[in-house]
Amino acid sequence: MGERTILHVDMNAFYASVETLSHPETAGRPMAVCGDAEKRRGVILAKNELAKAAGVKTGEAVWQAQKKCPGLLLLPPHHDVYRAFSRKANAIYSRFTDRVEPVSIDESFLDVTGSMTLYGSGREMADAIRAAVKRELGLTVSVGVSFCKLFAKMGSDYKKPDATTVITRENFRALLYPLPVGDLISVGRVTARRLQEIGVRTIGDLARLEEPVLRAKFGKHGAMLFRAVRGLDDGPVRRPDEQEKAKSVGNGMTFAHNLTTVEEVRAGVMRLCESVGARLRRTGEKCRGVQVTIKDPQFRVIDRQQQLERPTNVTQELYRAALQIIERNWAVGAEKPIRLITVTAINLAEAGEEQLCLFADPKREKLEQVRDRLNEKFGKGAVKPASLLQNYEIE
Repeated sequence: MGERTILHVDMNAFYASVETLSHPETAGRPMAVCGDAEKRRGVILAKNELAKAAGVKTGEAVWQAQKKCPGLLLLPPHHDVYRAFSRKANAIYSRFTDRVEPVSIDESFLDVTGSMTLYGSGREMADAIRAAVKRELGLTVSVGVSFCKLFAKMGSDYKKPDATTVITRENFRALLYPLPVGDLISVGRVTARRLQEIGVRTIGDLARLEEPVLRAKFGKHGAMLFRAVRGLDDGPVRRPDEQEKAKSVGNGMTFAHNLTTVEEVRAGVMRLCESVGARLRRTGEKCRGVQVTIKDPQFRVIDRQQQLERPTNVTQELYRAALQIIERNWAVGAEKPIRLITVTAINLAEAGEEQLCLFADPKREKLEQVRDRLNEKFGKGAVKPASLLQNYEIE
């Protein structure tokens, strides 16, 4: 593979910046977008630069943010508007290359290797994109330019807002190696802590470790770290039509109040399984396993999973498996309340890939497909399982 030129475009303070366009009175004041505190969604989703300077962090509780920044303005999110701006931004990127890979609502990778004879260097294209987004959308972006995706992503993080950072084979050690090891993409908090235990505090410290040492401590992840820190990431930029199929389908629910009874848990799990099952049936997939994530009011989390006897996309079978997982691993009651549950269908296969099972229930599958169509025609939830209770919100 020849030398590539990869861009990572990151929209600065995206939600907050979009809200500022609709609420010009917030300009020059610390502002954050947050969920509904009354429905226990009271966390910071995004903040502007002034709020960031005051110490407000994405993901923290609203009350914590207000304590740091007493004059913080709070606005509700408008996800449809954000998605519309995201589509417009990606349309701008697509003028420079057809190899655009959106990785989130506000971030995209671009492989511009084949466009350089038309539009100039990676830096020139990055600056042109920044100017176009600012002119046409009224937003700013930061762009990283590099020879691999990982370093391009680190480049967009290196200087914000509204900046271009070029990381080359000649300068990546000087730019990146002095940074804390936790700044390396793919090094999470747990990995950073384990690295610090063996004296690795900077990315440069990590680069001095040989692959066998990292493999011994971190397994396959250690081998990936060895390649990452040396710029050996060769992952391609995939167009939307080349995206890998999802390996799981899940849905999570934060409850309006803590669940303390079996009946409440069953109601919540049924709602989740109905949603997951419908998504599987819509894409013509079945799962070979189910995973359940539980979070308590103190934000302690457990993840458990089990394999199924046969692949399925039937809501009742997902529900049965999820309840079995919970019954084995969580003593539901007032002493062990539940704040959030996520049900995930794992190990997916296209319907028909699995072997025909003598105990499969095609009538039930057909019934659920009919219910899906009725829900699509008359509105989500028009036809519900009999045991489904109300007053819960899907995230």
